[in-house]
Amino acid sequence: MAANHVGKSVRVLVEENAVMVFGRKGCCMCHVVKLLLQCHGVNPTILDVDEQNEADVTRQCLAFVGKEAPAAVNFPAVFVGGELFGGLDEIMGAHITGKLVPRLRAAGALWL
Repeated sequence: MAANHVGKSVRVLVEENAVMVFGRKGCCMCHVVKLLLQCHGVNPTILDVDEQNEADVTRQCLAFVGKEAPAAVNFPAVFVGGELFGGLDEIMGAHITGKLVPRLRAAGALWL
């Protein structure tokens, strides 16, 4: 985990940040999500998960989303406005259909 996130639970990180991305270190899909969000003017908080913490972060993500959780949480896992938005496919799909920007605005991640 990044130094500024050590000791913080998934719940705290998601609740404190309008857009929170959990991704594997060096993952190209996580990089694409970050770039897409930044191109929209969003500065997402990103937690690079290493192999040692992956199981714990995954467990915490599943516990946080509860009943609405898919069978598994995959990385990148993007939370917008305190809710699991999904991964790269969901972010790209929302971007293409024009639903991403309104969702980011509603979460307070965009001011324009």
